[in-house]
Amino acid sequence: MTRHLLKLVWNRKRSNALMILEICVSFLVVFVVATMGLFLLDNYRVPLGFEWKDVWNVRMGVGRNEANAGDAAAQQATLARLFQEVRSLEPVEAAAGSFVVPFDQGGWEGSYRVKGRNVDTGVDRATVGFDKVMGLRLVAGRWFEEPDATQSWEPVVIDQDLARAVYGTADPVGKALFDPRPDERPFRVVGVVSDFRKGGELLPNDNFLFRFSSLDHPEGQAFRNLLIRVRPGTPPAFEEALVKRMQGVAPDWSFEVRPLPQVRATAFRFFLTPLIVAGTVAFFLLLMVGLGLIGVLWQNLLQRTREIGLRRAAGASRASVHRQVLLEQLVLTSLGVLIGTLLVIQVPILHLIGVLSSQVFTAGLLVAMAAMYLLSVLCALYPSSLAARVQPAEALRYE
Repeated sequence: MTRHLLKLVWNRKRSNALMILEICVSFLVVFVVATMGLFLLDNYRVPLGFEWKDVWNVRMGVGRNEANAGDAAAQQATLARLFQEVRSLEPVEAAAGSFVVPFDQGGWEGSYRVKGRNVDTGVDRATVGFDKVMGLRLVAGRWFEEPDATQSWEPVVIDQDLARAVYGTADPVGKALFDPRPDERPFRVVGVVSDFRKGGELLPNDNFLFRFSSLDHPEGQAFRNLLIRVRPGTPPAFEEALVKRMQGVAPDWSFEVRPLPQVRATAFRFFLTPLIVAGTVAFFLLLMVGLGLIGVLWQNLLQRTREIGLRRAAGASRASVHRQVLLEQLVLTSLGVLIGTLLVIQVPILHLIGVLSSQVFTAGLLVAMAAMYLLSVLCALYPSSLAARVQPAEALRYE
C-alpha cells in the first residue's frame, strides 16, 4: 500500500512539489515558534531564588556638585545618610544597596580563570541586608557582615550554579574562588545561596557572584540602586513620601522609584513580544497553507474523477477511497516534514543549539510534526469526503 501511494505521489510530482515545499516551510516556522515557547516555559518552571513581591527599587542619581567634584567620600557619606533615613521609615522592613537590579536588562558580567579555564558569571556588588530584602535562601555559610570589609581577602557569596561550576560537589565555604588577579584582593567564599536568576523567570539559569559593598569602608564605585522591602499592603502613595524624605537628605540628587513587579512586567513584555509576533505570523501562515492545501486537493480530485469512479466500479468502498485520499496527503506531509527535519537536525550537529536543552529541542520538533500532521488531516477531510461520494456512473462521462 505504501509503495502504491508513493508511486501515485511520484506520478504527480510537479503538482505535489509545491505542496511539499509549503509543508516544509510551515514545519520550520512552527518548529521555531514552538521551541521558543517551550524554552520560555521550561525556564519559567525553575525557581527564581529570590522574592520580588513588596520590593521597590530606588534609582539614585548623584548631585551635580558631588559628581563634578568626583568626591567619592562625599557620595558615600550621602549614601550612608540616605540608608539611615530610609530604614527609619515605618513601612520599610529592610533596605540594601546593589549595583544591578533583578529583572532589569542591564547587568554586570565577569570572566575569571579557574585552574587554567575560563568561568563566566553574572556579578553584583551588594551591601549588608541584601539577603533579607530579596529573600535569598542561604544553603551554606552566611551573608556579608561589616567586619568583612577589613579582611585581607574579599568576601564573596556565590549561587549553587557557580559553586558546581568551580567546586563540583565539594563544600566551597572558606575556600578561595578563582585564580587571584594582581589588581584585586583574592576572593574567598563566605556563603552559598540557591540559584539566583537575576534575569527573571524567562531566562535560563546562569552562574552568579555577589561581591561585598561596605558603607563603612567603601571600595570602588558607589552603588546607585537602593532596594527596599516594604510591608505587605503598602500603598503606592508611599512612593511620593519616600522620595520627599530622600530629597530632604540629598536635595541635589535625583530619585526614581520602581516597584520590582513593574520591572518584572517590563521584562515579560520584552521577552514575550517576539514570541507573540512570531506566533501570529505562524498562525496566518498555517491558515494560508491550509486553505491552499484544500484548494489543491479539491482541484486534484476533480481531475481524478474518472480514476475514482473506475475504482468504485471495480468494487472499492467509499471508506477505502476516503482512506486513500487521506493517506496520500499524509505521504506528502511526511515528505515535507522529513525535509524539514533533516534541516533542523543540523542545528545540534553543528553545535548551534546554544542554551537550548535537548529536551526542549526534541519537544519543539515533536510539536511541529504534530501540528503539520493535524493540519494536513483537517485539510484533507472535506476533499476526501467529496471523493468518497463519487459514483461509478461518473466515470462513464469520460467514455
